Amino acid sequence: MISYLKGIVAGIQTIGNRTVLTLEVNGLGYDLQVPQRLAQQLPDSGGVAQIFTHLQIREEVPFLYGFASPSERDLFRHLLTVSGIGAALAIALLDTLELPDLVQAIIAGNTQILIQAPGVGKKIAERICLELKSKLIEWRKSAGFFVATGGPAPGILEEVQMTLFALGYTAHEVSHALHVVSEDIGLPKDAYVEDWIKQAIAHLSSSEQVGY
Repeated sequence: MISYLKGIVAGIQTIGNRTVLTLEVNGLGYDLQVPQRLAQQLPDSGGVAQIFTHLQIREEVPFLYGFASPSERDLFRHLLTVSGIGAALAIALLDTLELPDLVQAIIAGNTQILIQAPGVGKKIAERICLELKSKLIEWRKSAGFFVATGGPAPGILEEVQMTLFALGYTAHEVSHALHVVSEDIGLPKDAYVEDWIKQAIAHLSSSEQVGY
């Protein structure tokens, strides 16, 4: 089993909807499919990177997938255990939301934000939450990261998210904005929908002005 590879970034290319990193390790070039988010964080060609890997064999053909951290790789593996979820959908989810936000969405049963990932429909989102909620509650403790519990009450959350998505904001932007409004501004969970939307838009607008 290959736990990780550390080597020189030889190139990054887009093949269809896949992002492929070529990493040179001791004179050998390894092709790894990686999340687009990771590709954007990698050094330029010639730089050194450490990539945590998952090896998958399909029809006797090996495929290597690469991730920024062991936790990201572990969540990818959890997603693969869900019926109907393949590597492409798992990576799409990892690209749509940052790791803590994705874990929180699954634990909270927040299907509205999960379906923002390309190819993830409502039924698949519901299945992910049903099959992984209890596993991830335990796993996030051992993974060593904190998942925020702030945000609107469940009955308010969906309406707030749908409004912000309709305005063109991404799942990551919406998740981050609601966390800021809850934790930093201190808006109560049961505040009016209009108040959550107003505060979130104010934060997002100010972030755009400073290049967030």
